[in-house]
Amino acid sequence: MSPDDSRDGPAGVAEGPGSVLAHLDRPAGERARIAVVADPHVATRAEGTSKLFERTLEHFEAAIADIGARDVDAVLSPGDLTKDGEPWNYEAVDEALADLDAPFFAVPGNHDVPKERDEHETPELDRFTERYTPDDPLSRGPDGLSFRTRVGGLDVFGLNSAGTAERLFDSHEGHVEANQREWLADELETAETPVVLVHHNLPAITGQLDAHREAVEPEFADIPAMADPEPFVETLADGDVELVLAGHYHIPAAGVSEGVREVTVPTTCSFPQSYLLLDVTPEGTTVRLVPVADDTGLESAHARRVGDSPTARGLTSVAAARLARFPLVDER
Repeated sequence: MSPDDSRDGPAGVAEGPGSVLAHLDRPAGERARIAVVADPHVATRAEGTSKLFERTLEHFEAAIADIGARDVDAVLSPGDLTKDGEPWNYEAVDEALADLDAPFFAVPGNHDVPKERDEHETPELDRFTERYTPDDPLSRGPDGLSFRTRVGGLDVFGLNSAGTAERLFDSHEGHVEANQREWLADELETAETPVVLVHHNLPAITGQLDAHREAVEPEFADIPAMADPEPFVETLADGDVELVLAGHYHIPAAGVSEGVREVTVPTTCSFPQSYLLLDVTPEGTTVRLVPVADDTGLESAHARRVGDSPTARGLTSVAAARLARFPLVDER
């Protein structure tokens, strides 16, 4: 891939690599470029499945290397950095990030936090806070993992929906606790351009998968989703959050829940092996999907994923359908 570092395009739209996923009216304002990397599931001692465990580190390293040439102001991740929170996989993530010349901020995914079936000792979540959240956040949520920081003209909020050693350790579902929602509501009162980073998805995106199950793939499994999402969505709507960035489902997608815009970030681990690049300008935000594999890699990942299980096949179908009709949103 040959980097194109230009930020200034025609009509004020920043140029960049990849395909346009969305042209959004908001966020708008001070120019900023942000990369978003989701669900790398880095695994250095596993192989197989549609996640291509044996290539997860290679894909993550490719994403970080490419991002390093894009002149970004920050890199965000909605989590699932590791296969299942293994210490050796966290070490591999840290090594891949060592040469990144930009801040890296993440919230945990359901695979990053302790689970009762784990056969290893997952690192304390203080380590996650120390390594992957701002050193000096403008504010930190009550669980220690949620945060508020500033990137360009954006107020970026990271929310932990994945749990801790005390909650959701027996489930891969998500939930944003009441005390986190209260913290977020208070912080949103002073935010000018709020963007929220969270692992689990809002109802509009989950509804797209439900629709696929009903119309196309009856054996498509119920993927663990955000439980009781309505109070969280209400907090986002009341605070006029301009954009939510989530991962979890491994697909590129866009949706609106009670007036709140979500863009779902595809995984780097399996098809379509990509990250998102957001260019914020005074006219709005352009979201681009940037692949981290060549044609053969993408084709191989597609073949592996459609042959894995009805759920993997269904997610691949949804991803392919979304890719075929880019841009998914054009508000300009």
